[in-house]
Amino acid sequence: MQPGPTDSAAARGAAAADGTAAAAATPANPLRNVYFGDLHLHTRNSFDAYVFNVRASPEDAYAYAKGQTIKHAMGFDLRLSHAPLDFLAVTDHAEYLGVVQAIDTPGTTYSKLPYARDLFSNERAGILAAFARFAESLSSGKRLPELSDLSATRSAWQETLRSAERNNEPGKFTAFIGYEFTSMPELRNLHRNVIFSSDRAPAMPYSALESQNPEDLWRWMEQRRAEGMEVLSIPHNGNGSDGTMFERTLWNGQPIDRAYAELRSRNEPLVEITQAKGQSETMPLLSPNDELAGFELMTSYIGVSKQITKFEGGYARDALKRGMEIEREIGANPYKLGFVAGSDSHNSAGSYEEDQYFSKVGALDGSPDRRGAVPPADYKSWDEFYAAGKTVPVSSTWGSAGLTGIWAEQNTRESLFAALRRKETFATTGPRIRVRLFGGYELDGVNLATDDGVRRAYENAVPMGGDLVGKPGHKPQFVVIAMRDIHSAPLQRIQMVKGWLDASGKAHEKVFDVVCSDGGKVDATTQRCPDNGATVDLNTCEIARDKGAGQLHSGWSDPEFEPGQQAFYYARVIENPTCRWSTWDAVRAGVAPNPRLPKTIQERAYTSPIWFVPTKHVD
Repeated sequence: MQPGPTDSAAARGAAAADGTAAAAATPANPLRNVYFGDLHLHTRNSFDAYVFNVRASPEDAYAYAKGQTIKHAMGFDLRLSHAPLDFLAVTDHAEYLGVVQAIDTPGTTYSKLPYARDLFSNERAGILAAFARFAESLSSGKRLPELSDLSATRSAWQETLRSAERNNEPGKFTAFIGYEFTSMPELRNLHRNVIFSSDRAPAMPYSALESQNPEDLWRWMEQRRAEGMEVLSIPHNGNGSDGTMFERTLWNGQPIDRAYAELRSRNEPLVEITQAKGQSETMPLLSPNDELAGFELMTSYIGVSKQITKFEGGYARDALKRGMEIEREIGANPYKLGFVAGSDSHNSAGSYEEDQYFSKVGALDGSPDRRGAVPPADYKSWDEFYAAGKTVPVSSTWGSAGLTGIWAEQNTRESLFAALRRKETFATTGPRIRVRLFGGYELDGVNLATDDGVRRAYENAVPMGGDLVGKPGHKPQFVVIAMRDIHSAPLQRIQMVKGWLDASGKAHEKVFDVVCSDGGKVDATTQRCPDNGATVDLNTCEIARDKGAGQLHSGWSDPEFEPGQQAFYYARVIENPTCRWSTWDAVRAGVAPNPRLPKTIQERAYTSPIWFVPTKHVD
């Protein structure tokens, strides 16, 4: 399918992806443009960045996002290879915000602590020991008594606010005010990023040292909203929660009730589905019939080598399914979640590109040998390394950072935040793949590559993030388009992921391929595309240039649709295979890739779901 005229909404979206449309203050586009950015980034003000020798500030983070060069903790330059970002939220940990820098500042009260000098090291063992002191505090939820003075946190928070205001340029670049609420009871990951809609923000952030219970965070957010501060929170790394991110019970162990479901959905409409510490969409034990469920898995606790044992309740697809089950019981859905992504980089810079990878935590993993891609200097080969009983660090399981895509009228806080609220968002694993999904009726012939097609879709359908109400005698139609990132690989296929409730109220899932590249046809029995034959040369990381598509577009109807069943649908876009970052590291070093790491990956994008609501469920 050919794209529409150069002045179409699709073309303006493509320009935004290349950093040109976002560079000029343009009038609001009612058909909406696409904007790419990061809603999860740390600077030196986070305790676990400073101890990793990161000294880059919030100002540096915004400079990097805008396309400028900053320094890595190990001294080399960091700069985005392609376009600048359109938006950024600096989300430093509220817990001990700014404290480690104050400890390292001569003359401060903090610098007189007896262990002050022990916190700063260039060696891995020393860095991890420093990190452990703070991790133990967060695991228990108890503030270190010698760090009860909050003056450093107050100062760092003011720096966060001032930096966001200086760098916010309506129509050109959006700087969101935010922070991370870092709840990790017994090291289980219940972290959230808290994002404010405007320049109105509290005097101090609410942290997990006040309460590890996310319910208390949401109640605090309700109070701020009553004071005129619009705010939302975004959970991340459910994959590291040991099944506790999306539970069926309250913090106190009682069953979820309607009040909880409404409180949570009001304050937490989104989930970060992918980032450097792996993807939290699904995994093979939860989705055994999804051949692509094993992508970039991280199955250990955050920051330690302890293995996760419970996966249900830790992944977004499972959460969407149990959300429908809970709604059947109590009349409200706590897990009606749209999708976003982030980097979680602690370098003041996100490592979004596999071929320009620098990982996420400063000196700890800033070189190929420190992240398990190249054998340490003491070993001649991986065989010798593993024969000696050695293991690579957990950072070897980390991936390149994710990006959030937002469809909004213009690049301003107001417009982007409204899109976050309505969940007209999508997540990518790094490439700037552009994807749109609509569900509705009378969509025959709708071409989302043209203004007229987009206009018809908004008139007759709901976009990603919306509710599609059943229409008696009519079968829902979906229309989806994906456009490749010209700096990444061509597209292989688009899939539709469906979840639904059966008559007994039990949730199920299924993946359908809906459009294939290279003229392939979806097999009616398997619902899968044929292999398009795309290859990767592992000696050079060169990819097949004659396979895959620059754009894929399709209309689709669920062949197994039942009008009385509640369901959700989201699109997953799959690229051709490319080299993983660890293979790129090995190729540059002239050594064999680590045999225990994946050599290639298939980057992807995920739209927020559309929920089908049967007519009988409409009030």
